[in-house]
This record gives sequence, structure tokens and C-alpha cells, in this order.
Amino acid sequence: MTDTSINTQMRSAENEAQFSDFFALLKPRVMTLVVFTAFVGLLAAPTGIHPFIGFCAILFIAIGGGASGALNMWWDADIDAVMKRTQRRPIPAGKVTSDEALAIGLALSAFSVVFLGLATNWVAAGLLAFTIFFYVVIYTMWLKRWTPQNIVIGGAAGAFPPMIGWAAATGGVSVESVLMFCLTFMWTPPHFWALALFMRKDYDNADVPMLTVTHGRRATRNHILVYTILLAILAVAAGFTSIGGPIYIVTAVVLNILFLRGAIQIWRRDEDMSEEDNFLAERKFFKLSLLYLFAHFGAILIEAGLDKAGVWA
Repeated sequence: MTDTSINTQMRSAENEAQFSDFFALLKPRVMTLVVFTAFVGLLAAPTGIHPFIGFCAILFIAIGGGASGALNMWWDADIDAVMKRTQRRPIPAGKVTSDEALAIGLALSAFSVVFLGLATNWVAAGLLAFTIFFYVVIYTMWLKRWTPQNIVIGGAAGAFPPMIGWAAATGGVSVESVLMFCLTFMWTPPHFWALALFMRKDYDNADVPMLTVTHGRRATRNHILVYTILLAILAVAAGFTSIGGPIYIVTAVVLNILFLRGAIQIWRRDEDMSEEDNFLAERKFFKLSLLYLFAHFGAILIEAGLDKAGVWA
């Protein structure tokens, strides 16, 4: 056996897809947020739901979210290959083919929508189907490569899960579920723009029209501050609605003070300051944004649990 054939066999073995590679197609980190916010929407709903049906609902919502991730990776394989933070994804890494990702994404999309409808109701299933369509077609195929407002409009895709969870329990949409949608929707732009500030070269190389690329980092800093102010108003105001309460209000006030402070720090900085400390403030703001959303929805979940237990009665 020649050295060339040995090396070819070694490369084939190294690139052979494992279960973890197929699971990575589903974007498990994003799926965590989808599952948690959908779970909060499900339990915050005023109507009860059988635990097994609730489990099935969350499972199918998670699968639908994973299907969106697989289809996103299928379409974005070309730009994932040139962006530093995505080069190790299964398709650009040569672990999974584009055709495999497409087949998995389509199969899981159909499976999740149909079985969510059968397990709960067709309103929830319809919302899940629309979410998958919005993320894959409206955001991934259209907005992402066309407009710097990609993450603003496209953020709606990540904001639907609590509405789906609520609909799975109630069979409909309400002001409360729309408020949870709005909370995630307004959170998405400053979250991703902070990431774009210290990952701008990735978007430059991939020719993705993020705000940092089309309008510059100064404009992006201004936008982060404006959206953070609007988000803070919405988040605190939600505490005085039926999904809020004392625990949520305290959580919202503390976190939004910290979030506003971080946004102001980013707004005051110029590129020389950011380059000097490797975008330390921007990275801290991005990490805080992850805690921000989980803490707000965690507070909504606690309030709902205490309400159903009769503590606030």
C-alpha cells in the first residue's frame, strides 16, 4: 500500500461523520435558548397542561429549532467556511455534506410540525412552521445577505418560541405571549451587534452586510445604546403586567441598569480604545446579554410558579 493511499484512508477516517457532527447541525446552543423560552411560555400560560403532553411539546419545538439550524447551515455553508467562528461547523469541516444537512433539516421540520400539531394543537404547529420558514427563508436566504437590518427583522425568528409554548398550552395567542416575544425581539439586536463589534473581520471576509460592515462601528455603538434603552423600558414595563411581579421587577431593574451601563460604556469608546484592550467592554456586554435573557425568562417562570401555587393570591 502506497503512502498516498494510507494518507487518503487516514483523512477519510478523520472526516467520517460522528453522531456529534449531526447533532452540531442542530445548533444545540441556540436550541437551549429555544427550549428554555418555549418552556417558560408553556408554564406561564394560565391553563394547565398534562406533563407528558408538555414534554412532547417542548421536544417537538426543540426539534423544529434544530431543523432550522440544519437548514441554516446548509444554505450558509459558503460563508461559514470563511468565517473564523464558524469554520469548524460540520459542513465546512467536511464532516457532513450539504445534501445531508438539507435532508435532515427538511425531515425534522416536517416531523416537528406534524407531531406538535398532533400532540397539542394546530395553532402551535402553525406558529412553529412559520418560525422555521421565517428563519430559513426570510432571514437566512434573504435578509442576512441583503440588508444591515438583517438581525433586527430576522430576530423575530428567535422570539417566537415562548409564543409557541403558550399556544401549545392555550391553543391561542395573547398579550402575555406577545410581550415575551417582544422581550426577545428587542434583545436580539444589541446582543448580536455587540458580537459583530469584535467579530467584524468575519463579516467583512464573508461579505455579510452586518451594521458594522455597512455603517461602521460608530453607528453600531449608537444603535446598541438606542435599542438597549428601548429594551430596558419594555422589560421593566412588562413587570407590571400579568407575567410580572415583584421578583421579575427586581430582576429587570437590576439587569437593565447593568445592561444600560454596558451599552453606555460601549457608546463612549472609540476604535483605538477597543483595539487596545481587545474589545473587553464589548465582550463583557455580549456575555451579560446571555445572562440577561435567561434571567428575565427565569423570573417570569418563578412568578408563574408562585402564582399557580397561590403564593401571590
